[in-house]
Amino acid sequence: MSRVALLGATGTIGRATGQALVEAGHEVIAFVRRESVSPLPGVTLRRADPADPVSLMQDGFAGEHFDAVVSCMASRTGVAKDAWAIDHKAHSHALALAERSGAQHFVLLSAICVQRPRLAFQQAKLAFEAELVASGLRHSIIRPTAFFKSLSGQIERVRQGRPFLLFGDGRLTACKPISNRDLAAYIAGCLTDPERWNRVLPIGGPGPAITPRDQGEALFVLTGLPPKFRSVPPGFLGGIASGLGLAARLVPSLATKAELARIGHYYATESMLVLDPATGDYSAALTPETGNDTLFDHYRAVLSGEAAPDDRGEHAVF
Repeated sequence: MSRVALLGATGTIGRATGQALVEAGHEVIAFVRRESVSPLPGVTLRRADPADPVSLMQDGFAGEHFDAVVSCMASRTGVAKDAWAIDHKAHSHALALAERSGAQHFVLLSAICVQRPRLAFQQAKLAFEAELVASGLRHSIIRPTAFFKSLSGQIERVRQGRPFLLFGDGRLTACKPISNRDLAAYIAGCLTDPERWNRVLPIGGPGPAITPRDQGEALFVLTGLPPKFRSVPPGFLGGIASGLGLAARLVPSLATKAELARIGHYYATESMLVLDPATGDYSAALTPETGNDTLFDHYRAVLSGEAAPDDRGEHAVF
C-alpha cells in the first residue's frame, strides 16, 4: 500500500485512475480545484489548485509524506497559454513538491502524439517529460493512444441518419483505442511493476488498429442503417488554421481558434500509433496493447443506453 497524491482526478481518466488505485489497495488523496466535485469512492478529496504553486504546497501536499504522485492532469484546450501553464509549469511545481514530500515515484499521463511535436501542448508535455527524467526520481511516462470518448462524437449523427464524416477516404490514420478502465488499470500498475519504471510507455487498447472508416462502418452495422459517408478534404482544417493564423495578426483573439484548428488538423492527419524509428512510419505492430475493452463494445453500450454519451468538451472536432 502506498500513499498517493492524484492530480487531474476530475477528468474521465483521472476518476477512473482514482478508482483503480483504490482497488489496488493504495491510500489516495486527490487534489481538486472545485468545491463541487462528485465524490470518488475511497478517495480523499482535498481542495487545492495545481496551477497555483502556493495552493498546491499549502492546501495539497500540506507538508505531509506521500509515497508517489500520479498525474492525469492536462490542459483543457491545448492552446499555448493553457498548455504551458498546466502541461509544463503546474507539473514542474508538482514535481518539486513531490520530491519535498518524500515521494519515490512520479507517474505521468502524457500523450502518444508528442512523437511528432507540431503543437504548443506537445512541446509543453515534452518539456516536462524531459524535466521529470532529468530529476532522477523514479518515473513512468505513459503515452496512450486515442481515448474512446474522442472517437465517439459521431454516434448521434449516424443514429439520426446523417452521414459519417471522414477526412479523405477515412484510411489516412489509425489507432488502437483504449478505454478509461483499461488505461486506469495500466496507470495504477506502474507503481508496482518494475518493468514500467524509468521508461516511456506507449500503450493502446486491444487490437487490431482501426481507421475512421472502420469506425463508421461499425456504427452503421450496430445501428442497422445503410452506410452513408461524406468526405472532407484533409487540408480543410489546415486551410482554416492558416487563414485564422493570418487573421490573428490583425485580430489577436483569433489566435486561439487558429490553434484549435491546427489541433484538429493534426488529429485528422496523424495516426495515434508508435512511430517506427527505422522507417519513420506509424506502426500498429510496434504499438503495445493492454486490457479487454474495445471501442465497438463501447459504441454498442452507448447505443443501447447502457453507457452515457461521452462529453468531449473542448476536444470535439465533429
